[in-house]
Amino acid sequence: MKLFSFFNSSASYRVRIALALKGIDYQTEGVNIRAGEQYHAEYLQHNPVGVVPTLIDDSGDSIGQSLAIIDYLDRRFPAPLLLPQEANLRAQVLEIALAIACDIHPVNNMRILRYLTDELQVSESQKKSWYAHWIKVGLSAVERLLEQSNSGNYCVGEQVTLADCCLIPQWANALRMGCDLSDYPRCQRIYQHCNTLPAFIAAAPENQPDVIPA
Repeated sequence: MKLFSFFNSSASYRVRIALALKGIDYQTEGVNIRAGEQYHAEYLQHNPVGVVPTLIDDSGDSIGQSLAIIDYLDRRFPAPLLLPQEANLRAQVLEIALAIACDIHPVNNMRILRYLTDELQVSESQKKSWYAHWIKVGLSAVERLLEQSNSGNYCVGEQVTLADCCLIPQWANALRMGCDLSDYPRCQRIYQHCNTLPAFIAAAPENQPDVIPA
């Protein structure tokens, strides 16, 4: 398998976590989204949306969108299962994962932030304020969802799920952007625990072959 990825993309990070948890061997193909490589014609043949990640499976088929990729991996390689089979637990996991992947991430990803600065001419401080606002709105909701799920070291239950695969990259991005995260102790506990696990360490941005030094 081949994963088109960018080291600091939270969506790519989610998929790398899932691949590592399942012990799947794959080749990384770096796509520098800062340089616009996701819009090159060759890449768009694999992913018409022009985003990362994209997975090319062992049959040569391409799959875009991180949650679609993880669902595919879960069905082909069900150990460990990242989406529980039990209906209520599955719904809890999806609710948390989608709150992050659909509500927080889209308004704060790089192409949105660049549009704010390049097209709307907002200042750097205004951009950071935008980012921090949506992090506060989003993580406040996630923290309440974690209270409902009675989270401990993981978002739901006693093992890694899709929710954790989504939370850890989003939290890492918020840290990188200098957000105040002191109001989200449940999120922080999960982040700190998961980052002691080998799969999360292997998937971390700083450990990727395409990492760009700060």
